Amino acid sequence: MRILVTGATGNVGRLVVDELLAAGASEVRALTTDPVRAALPPEVEVVEGYLGRVETLPRALEGVDRMYLAPLTRTVREVTELAREAGVTRIVDLAGPEGSWWYDIEKAVEHSGIPWTHLEAGEFMTNTTIWADQIRSRGEVREAYPRAANAPIALEDIAAVAAKALLEDGHEGAAYGLTGPETLTRAELVEQIGQALGREIPLVEVSHADALADLTETMGADAAAWYLDGCAEMAEHPQPVSPAVSQVLGRPGMRFAEWAAAHASLFR
Repeated sequence: MRILVTGATGNVGRLVVDELLAAGASEVRALTTDPVRAALPPEVEVVEGYLGRVETLPRALEGVDRMYLAPLTRTVREVTELAREAGVTRIVDLAGPEGSWWYDIEKAVEHSGIPWTHLEAGEFMTNTTIWADQIRSRGEVREAYPRAANAPIALEDIAAVAAKALLEDGHEGAAYGLTGPETLTRAELVEQIGQALGREIPLVEVSHADALADLTETMGADAAAWYLDGCAEMAEHPQPVSPAVSQVLGRPGMRFAEWAAAHASLFR
């Protein structure tokens, strides 16, 4: 069974490759824009290409049985049609439910007629690195919604679920809402980063406008506004934990404290 991993050097795709190899998959093909820089393991078949350049995909899709589809909305309709024509029998996509930025991916995948599994991941734990510059330069975090609460997920757990859905039967037609194992406020996340660094990190509550100005410097105005609007919503309606990760993997997902300890260097 040949499995194509698109976006294979991205944050999630690279981990999907690792998970597939660890599970014993013998025919893993990786789509990447730079095969040399990718430095993928020698047992991986590397194909140069990009989802945004659909002319590179027919070769990548040749002989593929199953595919991990990275989130790119601009060309998803063309990509899924090419996958159908190539005979792909399952797509596992990283997408989002109706109302999200990534819902177009789910619509295109379902429209193709290929059996599918949707991975609807919540906020990534890595998103907390938006505070890294503040922690390094100021020794504190400025946050407009310290009581906003959600259940962030480790990229490693998303990749592990993706690999399971690619390798095992029984996941077709499932839309897995993926979260971490605990709902935490922004204040609790900052506290646990401080614990990983071995020092207290003060959290300073600021206005929405001041937080927007801080985040615009690193995220851009549109992304910063979207992010803060989401925080405001989570302050009123905390995100509950989904059981999907533990149900699929048979183990709990990574806790944020564990992730922060393993990635403390990102904040130093």
